[in-house]
Amino acid sequence: MPSEIDLHIHTNASDGTYSPEDLLKKIHEAGIKIFAVTDHDTITGALETQKILNDKSLIFIKGIEFSCRIQEIKSKCHILGLNYDETHAAFQDALNAGAKLRHEKFFKRINFLRDNFNITFTDSEIEDLLKIPSVGKPHLGNLIVKKGFAATRVEAIENIIDKCKTGNDKIEAELAIKSINSSGGVSVWAHPLGGEREPELSEEKFQETLKKLISFGLQGLECYYSKYEISKCEWLAEQARRNGLLISGGSDCHGSNKNIPLGKLNAEDKFINQDLLTILRS
Repeated sequence: MPSEIDLHIHTNASDGTYSPEDLLKKIHEAGIKIFAVTDHDTITGALETQKILNDKSLIFIKGIEFSCRIQEIKSKCHILGLNYDETHAAFQDALNAGAKLRHEKFFKRINFLRDNFNITFTDSEIEDLLKIPSVGKPHLGNLIVKKGFAATRVEAIENIIDKCKTGNDKIEAELAIKSINSSGGVSVWAHPLGGEREPELSEEKFQETLKKLISFGLQGLECYYSKYEISKCEWLAEQARRNGLLISGGSDCHGSNKNIPLGKLNAEDKFINQDLLTILRS
């Protein structure tokens, strides 16, 4: 049974397939009452959703998902920002830094595909890709499939695109967290045990990463998540309470790019009451 809250959703401004208009229709169909658009390293989808939303029965939260690294402990993580002020200078600095690294990563992959797989793209194709505010692997994967170099997007990503080592392509988690907090937003560690198609983080690595993120000012933990069994969600919620963190939850819905329905806040499809998500009271 889908929950009525979903604080982790992607649109076609990054690697989702729903336009903001399509997403609002799906939100109504799913019975979602409170939701956030959290595209990777861009706020384009969130701002467009805010602009066209005219249903006063829905509570919308502007979001973003920063792709981050923690250089000191050689870790990667994703940090959600909710309810930020996008005009704040520090937030703009983080946004621009993430966009710059993503742009550089895109062209590293374009050159790698040409040099190592003889996969080339026309100027028109590259221009169309660059119109996507947060272009990434799924968009390249779709084109690789279209050109006949792979049977599926997943195959294109895992067997071709992932061979390209892009180096430092993520902003520091400290920058993301501090920029979100200083803009009046709430910073949340997304899918802290690992996201879709990612290996589960060990408890030791989780605790090490959590300690470091808290030292940067982390405010919340995404405890309820589509991939996690209820026992894992409850364990994460306990970790949040012990560390004075807010509890959040989201599906990580990407439309047809991932088979994750809106409002799915755990792997067992258990309904999650909004009272469990303390972030809504912040």
